[in-house]
Amino acid sequence: MTLYLIVLLAFLAHVGFAGSRLAVPLFAVDQGATPFVVGTVVALYAALPALLALPAGRMTDRLGFKIPMLFGTTGLFIALMLPFLWPSMTTLYFTACLLGLSFTVLQLATQTLAGAISGPAERARNFSLLSLGFASANFTGPLLGGVLIDHIGYPRTFLALSMPLIPAIGMAALGSRWIPNVHTRSDAVSGGVFELLRIKLLRNTLIASGIVSTAWDVYQFFMPIYGRAQGLSATAIGAVLSAFAVAIILVRLVLPLAVRHTGEAQMLTYSMFVACAAFCLFPFFHGAWALAAVSFLLGIGCGCGQPLSMTLVYNASPRGRAGEAAGLRITVNQVTHFMIPLAFGALGSVAGFSAVFFTNASCLVVGGYFSLRSHAKL
Repeated sequence: MTLYLIVLLAFLAHVGFAGSRLAVPLFAVDQGATPFVVGTVVALYAALPALLALPAGRMTDRLGFKIPMLFGTTGLFIALMLPFLWPSMTTLYFTACLLGLSFTVLQLATQTLAGAISGPAERARNFSLLSLGFASANFTGPLLGGVLIDHIGYPRTFLALSMPLIPAIGMAALGSRWIPNVHTRSDAVSGGVFELLRIKLLRNTLIASGIVSTAWDVYQFFMPIYGRAQGLSATAIGAVLSAFAVAIILVRLVLPLAVRHTGEAQMLTYSMFVACAAFCLFPFFHGAWALAAVSFLLGIGCGCGQPLSMTLVYNASPRGRAGEAAGLRITVNQVTHFMIPLAFGALGSVAGFSAVFFTNASCLVVGGYFSLRSHAKL
């Protein structure tokens, strides 16, 4: 029962966050922002998490799960209310910062709790179910946000996206009633981050997770801009993003079975090659249906990344340091979240959309090749 409550909480919190990933860049474009300026706003989603994810993971190891969940859900609600109350480009900078930090804290707590309540045999299944909650919100949030933007405008869209956070805050506040006593306090440790990085499986997983996270970021940041440049409405862009989420949902339904036959590390490697193929196709398509089909293919590749890396990181982490290891994974991912919108926003402004897609495809194929060689040696 606890796992399903975690999944519900994750879904409610992530609907607004996922919707904001469409609404924030489109609102910035509507205000006349260039791709580089939009990139600076989107990069702020990752600025504070890149600095604070590791301390937040240690906090979860020491304090448990209720306080981080309450902080995360409340912060997301406040962040989404800001553009409704003060709709401007300046507000978007504050909103992006608070959204990124709040979601990271919540994500750390839910991931660590999902791992703590499961044994090794059930861990991949539990992380897949949790990822399904996030993926379902990735489908609902952009689709809902796109329709609302076209019909009620940007400020009221942010208000509507904040509403699911109200029951999520209530669930987090009542966490002591449904969260089991599975918290394992960490002892004082020496070596810190470098001690964790000496664990080969953990280090390889962090690199692979960062590469897949980069692909996900380029897509979520650039697709609204690319779609708008092709003349698509907000509703159509939301539908394209939702096709990506549908593929993720379907992949995660069958992922536990696939892992039993292939293994987590190999599946993570193959997912990079699938994502590479999708990025190579994007520049050749311009209509909503075609872009949705390629987005679906990309979702198949990216959909494996999060649950597999969560499982591998949790399994490789020392006892009592699962939250810290998860924080390290999120730190690596958030560094890419911060750098990619800036770098690819500048590249898109100078060299165009095709250069962005092909450059990211090159990163994926190189990462997949080295990961494949690494696994072949095991």
